[in-house]
Parts: sequence; C-alpha cells; structure tokens
Amino acid sequence: MPLSLVWAALALVSVVPALAAPTGNLVKRATLPAYALTYAPYTYLQSGEGWFPSDVATHVKHMSVEYNFKNVSTSVSLKTLNTFNSSTFLTSYDNVETNPAWLTSTYGKPNAKGYSAAPATIIAVEKNGFVDVFYFYFYSYNHGSLVLGSRVDNHVGDWEHSMIRFSTAGVPQNVYYSAHSGGTAYTYAAVQKVGVRPVVYSAAGSHANYATAGTQKIYPIVGNIVTDTTDAGPYWDVAQNYRGYNYDPASNTVTNAGGADIGGTEQATETVDWLYWSGMWGDEQYPDSDKRQSCTLGINDLCHYQSGPTGPLTKNLGRTAVCQKEDGCTVKTKL
Repeated sequence: MPLSLVWAALALVSVVPALAAPTGNLVKRATLPAYALTYAPYTYLQSGEGWFPSDVATHVKHMSVEYNFKNVSTSVSLKTLNTFNSSTFLTSYDNVETNPAWLTSTYGKPNAKGYSAAPATIIAVEKNGFVDVFYFYFYSYNHGSLVLGSRVDNHVGDWEHSMIRFSTAGVPQNVYYSAHSGGTAYTYAAVQKVGVRPVVYSAAGSHANYATAGTQKIYPIVGNIVTDTTDAGPYWDVAQNYRGYNYDPASNTVTNAGGADIGGTEQATETVDWLYWSGMWGDEQYPDSDKRQSCTLGINDLCHYQSGPTGPLTKNLGRTAVCQKEDGCTVKTKL
C-alpha cells in the first residue's frame, strides 16, 4: 500500500465533512456488464501469504471510530460508516500484535477452486468511449516490507485494485495493477492470461499487484533495494463472490449492481453509502511514544506502523489515463 496516501490526510488541520451521498440509500439496480466477470482477473496470492482476503462487513465489526486518538464511536457498520467524517480512523479493538483471527482472515483463504469467503468489490465506470472495471481486493492487514532489517509500513486495513479498460463493445484494451504509491499499466495483449482472464500476482504481505511472478523491486534506499515477492500460490477467483456497483464520476453517484454469493447476500441488505466514506480503514499511525512503534533512520515513511488507507472512491475512478496517477502514465506493450 502507498506509504504516502494517508500522510496527506494527516496534514489536514480541520475536520473535513463526510462525502455527500445521494439520497435513497438502496438506489436503482443495474447489473454489471457480463464482460466484467468473463474477463475478471485470475488472481494468485503468494504461496507464503499469512494475511488473507477479508470481508469489509466483518472488518468493521472489530473497529471503533477515532479522531486524533480519541474515541468518536464504539461501534460502526457499513450502514453507518458514512455518518463519520473523512478525518476519522477505523481503529482496532484488539492489539494488532496479538494477531487476532479477524486480522489474519484465514476464513478468506481461497479453496482449491478459487473460492474465497471474503467478497471482492467490483465497480464498473462507464466513460466517454470506454468502460473501466475496477476489481478491489480488501485485506484487514498489510504486512510491510523489510528495510535494513526492520519491517516497515504495517497497517490495519489494505485496499488494492486492478482495473481492466474495455471498449464500449466489451473488448479488453488495457490492464492496470496497483502497487504501493503507484502501479503499472499494460496493453491487454501484453499480459499473462488464463483463458481470457488477465493474471494478477498479489505480493506476500503487502498485497501489491504485479503482472509477473518473482522478486519485484519497489524502491532503493541506502544502497539496498526494497522488494516484494510474488508467485502462483492460492488462486482467488473474485467472480465467485463479490459486491458489484456502477459508478458515475461526473455526479459522484454509486448504484447497486448486485453481487454473487456472500457479497450478493450482504449487499442486498446494505446501502451503497459506505463507499462514499473517505476516512481511513485502519488505525492512525501510532505515535513515537507507543512502544509498538519505531521508525527506521528516523524517517516517518519508514515507520513500523503506518495509518490505514482510504477506500475505493479515492482511487481516481474517473481517470482518463489508465494509471491512477495520470501524469506520465505509460502503457507498456510487453512484460
């Protein structure tokens, strides 16, 4: 996950109101386009993964809401989430260093057929001449990278995504893989596929997405290269269990598009409002006074614990370029 995403949020000097949501809650239903599932990513978790996909509805049951380390509410649900402002943090009831069961989410480990009990979140965004389908993967914990022998960038809550850009006729054109503070875009023709489905490799612990297996270079620091590791471990078929939505960036409107399995059942009783919440999905970065905290070389971005991330609607779903960060976006034609 990005080391800098929440840093910008922490720089706010005042409490920002929650994002406005359309009235009506359970808004008009429309199904996802069939090609969103036909071409859904063929996702491999890393074989040594210890923090598995999580259900957002389960995650929030283990959270209170805090602002500036002070309690705002002792309970929260997906229905109430967007009643809290965007400067608040979902905060674990448990000490994360005890590795509670909900944090590791072994219930979400995919079985031999690729089924995970943790629903993915699929959001289709129709634009001028093309359709972007975003596949969001949620984990209750991000186990960070090793930097100079210390583990950095651990945080509660972890949102990652891949995106496939389709023509309006449903022909896949490009694939985007989110990773840490950025990501990589490719032509659809360039990426590995199982059948017609693009392969996504999720890195161990960090869950960053890559188009290839192996050692992935993240960034250099003090003569060392920080890396992620990917391989063809457990296969996760997000099309088997998901919440589905359509999103209109011009009006900032989410509509319920139905889901499948647990995601579909839960979604039928939920509002869409939780997606509008732009607060943080995990604990605020622990202060230096907290005995659990340490910062490599005294650098804030290299602290053992970072703040939790923001949710799907903050990931530039209205983008014109394939990349989340549009400036300088290059679409690669080979791996």
